[in-house]
Amino acid sequence: MARRRLGPVSFEDRLTLIEHLDELRTRIMIAGAAFVVAFGLCLWQNELLLEIANDPLPDEFEPITFGVSEPFVTTLTVSAYGAFVISLPVILYQLYAYVLPALTPRERGIALPLLLLIPILFIAGVVFGYFVVLPAAIKFLLNFNDDQFNIQVRAREYYSFFALTLLALGLLFQVPIAILALTRLGVTTPEQLARNRRYAILVIAIIAMMLPGTDPVTMLIEMVPLVLLFEGSLLLARAFGRPSWRPPEAPPGEPTPEPPG
Repeated sequence: MARRRLGPVSFEDRLTLIEHLDELRTRIMIAGAAFVVAFGLCLWQNELLLEIANDPLPDEFEPITFGVSEPFVTTLTVSAYGAFVISLPVILYQLYAYVLPALTPRERGIALPLLLLIPILFIAGVVFGYFVVLPAAIKFLLNFNDDQFNIQVRAREYYSFFALTLLALGLLFQVPIAILALTRLGVTTPEQLARNRRYAILVIAIIAMMLPGTDPVTMLIEMVPLVLLFEGSLLLARAFGRPSWRPPEAPPGEPTPEPPG
């Protein structure tokens, strides 16, 4: 079991229910340990994290707190968000290694390259959100009807808005992964996706409307890259997303041959 706990189980292995549960526990512990280490690092450098989070705010605004414990709790929350981003590759690997036995060798060959792209696209979404979406959204929201309000920025609410926006964009940048996986596995085709483009754009608009910000400027800024990602995903799917194995035509009355290996 020690070997199985550290490395992925092969497709040919047959584990009992107890062994599956033991492996799940071990992988949760490894992912949790990675998060704890990253959390300690972020807590150690919490001033740097807070400076990075405060940078999109205009110079005249500084987050304020209203409770005795709020600075401490807010610092812990920001450190936890940073730890999640840092430990994400380890968490994803543990997830992949756990579900690996359920995948055939063909599906495994499809999943591994896509898994390697997940952190890259996640970071790309976070960077886009930090440098493009957040400055525009904050500028619009803080200047909206500002002559009627004494606008202050509460630390807890601002950091939640900051983190949720970046996490949402990081997850939404996984659109190419989903499309490539569906086309490589033969669930759909690039042509079918292209014919239903208008529905995809409608779904993107609804998702952008539900993201943090709730203002038209943020919604439009978030929609543009998602539409571009969808269109780029169609190009990638046409180039690399065809199923690597297609079943030959079976004679009438005979079952369709299974994929090799």
